[in-house]
Amino acid sequence: MLKRFGVSLKEDLLNKFDLLLAEEGYSSRSEAIRDLIRDALVRREWINEETEIAGVTTLVYNHHELELAQKLTDVQHRNYGLIIASLHAHLDEHNCLEAVMLKGKAGEVKRIADGLISTRGVKHGQFVATTTGTGL
Repeated sequence: MLKRFGVSLKEDLLNKFDLLLAEEGYSSRSEAIRDLIRDALVRREWINEETEIAGVTTLVYNHHELELAQKLTDVQHRNYGLIIASLHAHLDEHNCLEAVMLKGKAGEVKRIADGLISTRGVKHGQFVATTTGTGL
């Protein structure tokens, strides 16, 4: 069931919001506000380290770096219960992009993601936290 509510904003803030919506392709303010609310709820899930969450860790690294690929694989095998999938792509003759998908308790997932990103030789890493969707 949909519920309607009103929001009061200063005109200049609303104008900036409308420009943002147009740039991002939203068909309505309602859709954008729903996404903002969902995003806030997902961020809140991460506060409790025991909450079941999901996320993706991206890694860029030179596969010629001594034993780096094996170290990253070993971390994934040691945590196979939390790592639900991975994708490996060759960016060029030296560099690889790896996406590691994780699902589990927020604290454990964050610990594994941080460990992968901080592995010596990783050029860039980033963790994107999301939700399992059950609470939305």
